[in-house]
Amino acid sequence: MEEWYRCHLSNFHEWTEREHADTYLVFPENVGSHLSIDETSLRYDELYTIVTNKSAKGRKGALVAIIKGTAADTVIEHLSKINLSKRKKVKEITLDMAPNMELIAKSCFPKAILVTDRFHVQKLAVEALQDMRIAHRWQAIDLENTEIELAKELRKSYKPILLENGDTHKQLLARSRYLLFKTENKWTPSQRFRASVLFKYYPDLEIAYKLTMQLKGIYEHTKDKMVALTRLARWYESVEQSGFKTFGTVKRSIAARYQTILNYFDNRSTNASAESFNAKIKAFRATLRGVNYIPYFLFRLTNIYA
Repeated sequence: MEEWYRCHLSNFHEWTEREHADTYLVFPENVGSHLSIDETSLRYDELYTIVTNKSAKGRKGALVAIIKGTAADTVIEHLSKINLSKRKKVKEITLDMAPNMELIAKSCFPKAILVTDRFHVQKLAVEALQDMRIAHRWQAIDLENTEIELAKELRKSYKPILLENGDTHKQLLARSRYLLFKTENKWTPSQRFRASVLFKYYPDLEIAYKLTMQLKGIYEHTKDKMVALTRLARWYESVEQSGFKTFGTVKRSIAARYQTILNYFDNRSTNASAESFNAKIKAFRATLRGVNYIPYFLFRLTNIYA
């Protein structure tokens, strides 16, 4: 029945875009003043670059372009099919921290202000913190294995050291993952107790946690662009004083894009609309139990959102 619908009732075979649908689809009429650009996977690891119009709020008219791949040259080539006068009307475009997305946005929308999504910036800091926690956990696992082997050699039973909350070091580090994502005021009583034990034995994680929350606080409690710049400079100093290699990498990544990051404080724009649109595509894909034939999937997708 699905095959019959596709071939005879859906008008798919009369679709004018069918021949190049799996390579690119562009809808110039949907270009608005505020856009988002992101990437998504339609099947396995086949990535597509998607440009969406924020004013459509994820409904009909939201899809501006969907182009196979993330290579800047290819995406620029197909987006250039949109009239330059229309592309010049774009005032703002939000994106993640990928260099290819920045190159695409600059080349195709010359008048637009680029805004790096705040959640991708915060995610970098969170990942740096979690990397430090994981490194400590591997050390704890290695130490535990050494102690077990030593106990066997001495023909003794191994008894792990239990901390104040009943966890071993390995368990403490594994179970502390989720509390490190939250601010202190959102911790449960058990998480608060676990955090106190964690920071007692691993003080570097406490410093790293405070650095992560400090960066988050800049976004949440700052409205003025210049104040944000000053606070970001202070955060840089704190990172340098900590000496943490992972946070040093985060600092350099932010410094390389600080102008587009600070543009967030003009209108507090994020790439949430693009992430929401990606979620809709994934939900649609799940409803269809996967994508067997990409052109037909895109045909149905564009009927809804383009």
